[in-house]
Order: sequence, then structure tokens, then C-alpha cells
Amino acid sequence: MKMELDGKVAAITGSAAGIGLASAEAMLAAGARVVLIDRDEGALAKLQAKHGDAVIPLVLDLLDPTDCASVVDRILGEAGRLDIFHANAGAYVGGDLVDADNNAIDRMLNLNVNVVMKNVHDVLPHMIERGSGDIIVTSSLAAHYPTPWEPVYAASKWAINCFVQTTRRQVFKHGIRVGSISPGPVITSLLSEWPPEKLKEAMESGSVLQPSEVAEVVLFMLTRPRGMTIRDVVMMPTNFDL
Repeated sequence: MKMELDGKVAAITGSAAGIGLASAEAMLAAGARVVLIDRDEGALAKLQAKHGDAVIPLVLDLLDPTDCASVVDRILGEAGRLDIFHANAGAYVGGDLVDADNNAIDRMLNLNVNVVMKNVHDVLPHMIERGSGDIIVTSSLAAHYPTPWEPVYAASKWAINCFVQTTRRQVFKHGIRVGSISPGPVITSLLSEWPPEKLKEAMESGSVLQPSEVAEVVLFMLTRPRGMTIRDVVMMPTNFDL
């Protein structure tokens, strides 16, 4: 693979598994040094053992206000700079709203919306000072149409898509690109939270994506000429509409 990210420093939240891990592997293969942000200390240790100095593990709980506020200082303390920030960490609440637990709703909205906004807010000053940067947020196909079995999750992604598009318009003048990727169902731990009948239907019809397929699109977004911004990408399994 062409080392298109050689010399770049990337940071990815929720990077111990799923889309975050696949994104990290793709960026590492493209030559980036990657800061892995996750609360799973064991998984991050294994990734550091596998990739050596190309990986910087940061064991953080983004739902802890102190940990969340320390993200940028810790990235810069370890790596000295930040070129790419992939806000990927997220949670899922599906099913009928009347059956949802209020604490689960609070946790999901905090992680999917508040944490993303705070993380992006905190990385922007460094990128503005340098006059360059890329921010990518993991959104969802659910952000683009009202999915009846996930009103809470879909609402969080509709909110974050608005955040991405409006923030992009504020910061492009500083050389910073902001975009989102909105995949359909991806084979990650989040699918375990799906209504069982929906998961069974999706698996049987082949209506799911692999995390590596999403990571390929993330890398495509990052490697466009600086004069081009891929603002948002919607990707879905070909069989999704069956």
C-alpha cells in the first residue's frame, strides 16, 4: 500500500474493536502513527505489542468528565501533534422508546453527541494553530431516514450530522476538513443490541458490512487532495433494501 499518511498522527476513539480498530489498522498500514483511545486496557496493550511504537495507547473512559477533558493534552503529550481525529466511540439503544431505560438513553446521548462535540471542540485549537487537520465522525445510515426501531439512536446521529456539517462551515477557512461516514449495519458489538428479529433478518439476507469496508472509505476521505472535502458518505450493503 502507498504510504499516503506517512508522518501523520491520528487519534481514534473507541479503537479497541469494530470500526475504530479497522480504521486504526488502515491508517497504520498507510504510514500513520495512531493514538488508540479506549477504556479496554487489555485490548490496547495487545495492539501496542502487535504494532510497536506506531501505536500509542490511551486508556480513557470518555464518559468520565475528567478523562474526556484530558484527551487532547494526553495526545499532544505523547505524540506532539495531531493531524487526524476520528471520533468513533458510540453506543446503541434500540427498540420501542416506551421500553427504553432512561439511564441507557442518557449514557448513549452523552457518548454519541456530547462527547463527540467536546472532543472536537478540544482538538480544534491545535488544528487551527497549525492551519491543517482532518476530523471524521462515525455517524450512521440511521441519520438519513427515520428508522422506526431505533428512535433514540437515530436521533443522536441526526444531531451529530448537523454538528458535522455546521462545524465544517466554521473551520474550513482554517484548512480543517470535517466529514462524517454513515454506514448501514456493520458487524460489530453494537449489533448485539439490535432487536433479535431485525438482526436475524439482516444476517440471513447479507445486509451487513464489515468494519474493514468502512475503514477503506475513511482512508479514501483522508487521502483526497486538500482542496477537496468529502463531507459525508452514506454506505450500505447492496442487499439492504431487500
